[in-house]
Amino acid sequence: MSCQPYNSPGRAVPVSDAAAELPPAPDVAREVFGECFPEAVRYGELLADAGVRRGLIGPREVPRLWERHLLNCAVLSEVVPEGVTVCDVGSGAGLPGIPLALVRPDLKITLLEPLLRRTNFLTEVVELLGLDHVTVVRGRAEEVMGKLPQVHVVTARAVAPLDRLAGWGVPLLRPYGEMLALKGDTAEEELKGARAALSKLGVVETSVVHVGEGIVDPMSTVVRVEVGESPGGVRFAAKRAKAARPSRATRGRRR
Repeated sequence: MSCQPYNSPGRAVPVSDAAAELPPAPDVAREVFGECFPEAVRYGELLADAGVRRGLIGPREVPRLWERHLLNCAVLSEVVPEGVTVCDVGSGAGLPGIPLALVRPDLKITLLEPLLRRTNFLTEVVELLGLDHVTVVRGRAEEVMGKLPQVHVVTARAVAPLDRLAGWGVPLLRPYGEMLALKGDTAEEELKGARAALSKLGVVETSVVHVGEGIVDPMSTVVRVEVGESPGGVRFAAKRAKAARPSRATRGRRR
């Protein structure tokens, strides 16, 4: 991916009345997004306009899009290893997947979302911003297991309580992968209550980390869940093996 200015020939820059409600980007956003800062601005405009009209975000979120959403998600990159594959589960309007993609062109990111109106929006955004390292997939996590390649990292934000979220995201991981969930003030409490469920899913290590120092205030809280050699545990290993086996019809054609 190579970010180019939006005033370059052949790239239109429609700016709607709704997008005008978006406050100017803070100075720190230029530092965080670098050469992709124009694309980050355009994404903010799309969220403020089509995102609100299509019910993907609430209109009250527009004045705080930069601090609460774009930057809050972009700083997740601090704990994502280089050159890995990522699946953003329940991507919704593309948070945190799209801000992460804008600051980390080294990643291969899948935006996984079950609702058609959201995947339509995500596809439009990915094409408009030229994010050729991002793929949009419509489906639920439990439906794509065994159909999509396992990934190094699963990301999620405000999708569900941690125990339920882990049940969706952890089985998508490769052995020794990790799930990074953006959470709020209840992160420690959620983690404590989910430990038994996480253990059954093959989780071997958990922690709560804070990212974005000097960029967002308060810093973004991330629950990190690391798995061993059997992501999802025994039950999901059996499901994954079954999903990966060719059907009888396929075996017949191969003969």
